[in-house]
Amino acid sequence: MEEKLMKALHEVLDPEYPVSVVDLGLVRGVAYEAGKAKVRLTFTSLGCPCTEIIKEDIRNRLLQVEGVQEVEIEEVFEPWSAENISPKGRLILLQLGVT
Repeated sequence: MEEKLMKALHEVLDPEYPVSVVDLGLVRGVAYEAGKAKVRLTFTSLGCPCTEIIKEDIRNRLLQVEGVQEVEIEEVFEPWSAENISPKGRLILLQLGVT
């Protein structure tokens, strides 16, 4: 089930760039237990203005996964850096002119 959750999260795009929250390195873990999807999520900065939009998009997408009745998002403020971006995410950003 965790694989299905991650696949779904690859469809959730950052509000500022067309890169998934997974490829940006924001998703730090997923779990599933008794109908509840649990997501560990960090942000690029403590003052990120898009936190609520990202959390709502994650919640809406995961509730579409068969078997998920509830979504719990745990905000973890683990240090984030550009090193957390996947190769796919880096390619998309480079194509957009973001370095």
